[in-house]
Amino acid sequence: MQNESKKSWGRGVIDRYRTYLPVSEATPIITLGEGSTPLVIAPRLSERIDCRVLIKCEGLNPTGSFKDRGLTVAVSKAVECRAQALICASTGNTSASAAAYAARAGIP
Repeated sequence: MQNESKKSWGRGVIDRYRTYLPVSEATPIITLGEGSTPLVIAPRLSERIDCRVLIKCEGLNPTGSFKDRGLTVAVSKAVECRAQALICASTGNTSASAAAYAARAGIP
């Protein structure tokens, strides 16, 4: 499993999970290399609750948020539908991620 993770690092969520997502061969994939973030063992918490606890480090995504995983799909579909602009209502991570993916796609 560790080798699989290393092989897929930087390919993006859509490439790795294409069969589970609403994309086709016609969908232009807009990616910033999101996903494949590491799992880190939380030793003190694991010891305290007597169960192995792993923490997903989503802050290592391109915009520092798990929102990148969804926005790669949303913006890719927007491009496929020939969207002229992208808009979202957010005070934080969603708007930062949307802006980054829209910029990559060349959408204002």
